[in-house]
Amino acid sequence: MYAYDVGGSPSYESGLQTLQANKERGANVMVIEKKMIYRASLSLIVENPDSTNVYIEKVAEKYKGYVNKIGTDQTIIRVKSGNLDAAVKDISELGKVERKTKTGEDVTEDYLDFKIRLENAEMARKRYLELLKKAENVETALKVEKELERLNETIDLIKGKMNRINNLAEYSTIVINLKEKKKPGIIGYIGIGLYHSVKWLFVRN
Repeated sequence: MYAYDVGGSPSYESGLQTLQANKERGANVMVIEKKMIYRASLSLIVENPDSTNVYIEKVAEKYKGYVNKIGTDQTIIRVKSGNLDAAVKDISELGKVERKTKTGEDVTEDYLDFKIRLENAEMARKRYLELLKKAENVETALKVEKELERLNETIDLIKGKMNRINNLAEYSTIVINLKEKKKPGIIGYIGIGLYHSVKWLFVRN
């Protein structure tokens, strides 16, 4: 977990070291859980992309997730982050894996920054609401209301960004690139038939 002074700059190491000291001196301390965003990508060679997508949808459902995009070339699903490795393993068994990657991004400091800005904006809104009650004329009231409108927009924007981070941290994204296995043409099938015939002759001899 991270710990920071609200008025200070985010620092992972110093936050952990000074958490107890901050509590003892009564400072305004903010503690949040680490926020990680994980993504995985697979390239699969499959017999039939449409049939494979049916199974991919079942994998998403199995691991408490959902389908974000489905297509014959590329399908994207999201699963609970704790189930990412298991979901990737299941999908890998649906075809021949050409390529597989997994990445992780630590967005804890970004989230903390938004949280601090949100608290500051909410405190400012509270002060302006108090000023609105004390406004002595219409002109002053209109100025305060205009500032309140701006603060409300800022608060909604920050909340939206925080919700997005929470969602990305809760559900990991899996991108599956699908490639249909090439089937041999007529000449190819003849070649395969000849191969098996010759092989059979050698076996008999």
